[in-house]
Amino acid sequence: MTTRRHFLRDAGALTLSGLVLPTFTNAHDFFSTANPYPIGIQLFTLFGPMNEDPKGTLQKVAAAGYKEIESAFNTRGGYYGYSAKEFRKLVTDLGMTWRAHHAGGAPFRPRPTPPASTTSAAGDAQRPARPAMDFSKMPPMLNLRDNYQQLVDEAVEGGLAYLVCSSTPVSTVEEINKSIEVFQKTGEAAKKAGIGFAYHNHATEFDPVDGGKTPYELILSQTDKELVKMELDLAWATKAGKDPVTLFNEQPGRFPLWHIKDIKDDRKTITEVGNGMVDFKRAFSAAKVAGLKYFFVEQDMAPGGIESITTSITNLKKILA
Repeated sequence: MTTRRHFLRDAGALTLSGLVLPTFTNAHDFFSTANPYPIGIQLFTLFGPMNEDPKGTLQKVAAAGYKEIESAFNTRGGYYGYSAKEFRKLVTDLGMTWRAHHAGGAPFRPRPTPPASTTSAAGDAQRPARPAMDFSKMPPMLNLRDNYQQLVDEAVEGGLAYLVCSSTPVSTVEEINKSIEVFQKTGEAAKKAGIGFAYHNHATEFDPVDGGKTPYELILSQTDKELVKMELDLAWATKAGKDPVTLFNEQPGRFPLWHIKDIKDDRKTITEVGNGMVDFKRAFSAAKVAGLKYFFVEQDMAPGGIESITTSITNLKKILA
């Protein structure tokens, strides 16, 4: 899968103070309140356009009705060619709020570009082929293993609420243990800076590794729940056969961030929100249990670009109505 993860303490505390959102006692309270959560977007959805024309693409995102931004891996360096402060201003000037940023858990290693019409040997969902690019000329990418403090510092400079690990090696227990160590250090640094830290899952986190445990189980059981939160990707959890509401009940309050992603009935093809099998209404009925604070629409490198994100927000508004 293609993925995409020193006034600071005082500024971070101000950021954290803005995390509280309305509390709902039950599903009726949530859905009877007019869309209490502003709709956000994960910019990996518009990977190509954001690398080609960040400002122009963000203008279209704002025009489509999105209010919050989660940034991701890009080929321009930094934050789509901007510093954290510059990107924050760009987003704010367009009437949106930059809430979170994705950073890799380990150094970036590009994979061969797969054909758009095939799936991986593991049966990963179909996605558009990555745009051809010369990785040798791409600026170095920061990662949590080697640069967690810098990434935390820049997150605070950008006024973010959360720094998120987009992906990390989890194929073996050894890899998982190394990732857990990185998560703990990053979570501690984030807490000191006054922001949150979370880990974003894919379907593979629910596959058993040596010993029969899954990466998901090991990460959540061996990290401090106050330092390491989860950004649950609803489509990847659904693909893995997991019920998001059950996950929320097992770890209440640990899911402040969600990826609102949809997948077709074949459990392979990522699609626009509302055009697949994910039961978003059921998930949102458990928002309080989950501890939801922000959510971001994501469709990995959406083939329809702005048209796709417009379909997603239109459908999502109907679901939340």
